[in-house]
Amino acid sequence: MQAGSTLSLIVPVYNVAPYLPRMRVIRQENSGLSAARNTGLDAAHGKYLAFVDSDDFVSPDAYAEALRLADDEQLDMVLLNANCHFEGREKDYAIYTDAQVTGVVPGSEWLPQRQRTGRFLHMVWMHLYRRDFIESQGYRFVPRLIHEDVIWTTRALLAAPRVRYTGHVAVHYRILLRSFSPEQSQRRLLDEHLVDGALSVFHKLAKMPDRQAAAATLCRLRRQGFLRLLWRHARDNAQHRRIARHWLRSWLAGGNK
Repeated sequence: MQAGSTLSLIVPVYNVAPYLPRMRVIRQENSGLSAARNTGLDAAHGKYLAFVDSDDFVSPDAYAEALRLADDEQLDMVLLNANCHFEGREKDYAIYTDAQVTGVVPGSEWLPQRQRTGRFLHMVWMHLYRRDFIESQGYRFVPRLIHEDVIWTTRALLAAPRVRYTGHVAVHYRILLRSFSPEQSQRRLLDEHLVDGALSVFHKLAKMPDRQAAAATLCRLRRQGFLRLLWRHARDNAQHRRIARHWLRSWLAGGNK
């Protein structure tokens, strides 16, 4: 965590040596990403908060404009863009290519607009947060929960009266190159097809004429762990995005019930 009076940048890391010259390092037993972020939140004292994963990197001017806007316009959240970074294997591209820069709007207005486009990314590191807003809501990450970013981002946007999307690329999301044995590749292929087949359930829900019954069914699938099971077996970003989108819809339809 970078200590400062303006911005606390929370970075869960496992190999701390490269960060020592510039960061305040808090050591704890490895209890997962959510627990590490919560430790950073408890120790943060900057006016604003941002998150970065340890295998990603930020632009040199990542938060300069966001901090200025947050101060000038009394924002609860500044919504940013990010790049998918392929380490030279292919051309990087921005995650949001269709989102229009906004003025100050309620987060509860921006969230359904993005949801209707079918392209809403829930990653917590795509936003700058005013710390006293986060503390006033009592937000912390749920330990050991796979979808922790979905819950956090949904709750924060629904509660934030003043947000603004800038389109500025702050974080570069590193897409790692992985190699697999033939057995692993076969298992991944099988999982991919199984997940694609299971996702057809949501296509059927979308065609149900009784929208209230469809929303209730979606909420029940989430409570029963169906979405969590799909997430564990998803094999690419596209599948994860589709599952996260349905998870978000279930929260919007039925809250945390």
